[in-house]
Amino acid sequence: MVTQLKVIGFFLVLLALLHAGFARYFGWRQEFAPVSLINRQMMYVHTFFVAFTVLLMGLLCFTSAPELVGTPLGRKVALGCGIFWLARLLVQFFGYSPQLWRGKRFETIVHVVFAAGWTYLSAVFLLVARGPG
Repeated sequence: MVTQLKVIGFFLVLLALLHAGFARYFGWRQEFAPVSLINRQMMYVHTFFVAFTVLLMGLLCFTSAPELVGTPLGRKVALGCGIFWLARLLVQFFGYSPQLWRGKRFETIVHVVFAAGWTYLSAVFLLVARGPG
């Protein structure tokens, strides 16, 4: 499990860094021009903090995998991470409309890849939380 957590750590850091390009890729300057300043800034700030949380989670996995697996506190942290990613998996199916991806090749691939990714993250963290045996 230590190796799995280190791999997860690498990918979470990468995912966090990808957030830096969201505004440009999704055209937020044009998309959010008509909304109020507070709503526009909340979108940027919340995106930053999601990315920051994912970055810290990735660094934790990459630098402290043995402690996550081998200590009671580590397993409790892993449980929290598992619940976090399980919630993200559920949002993948119940928070986003299928209209965003259904019938669109690239978007469907992205939907499936991310659903698989959230499933993997949830499973590994929850297995670590369960402990040995």
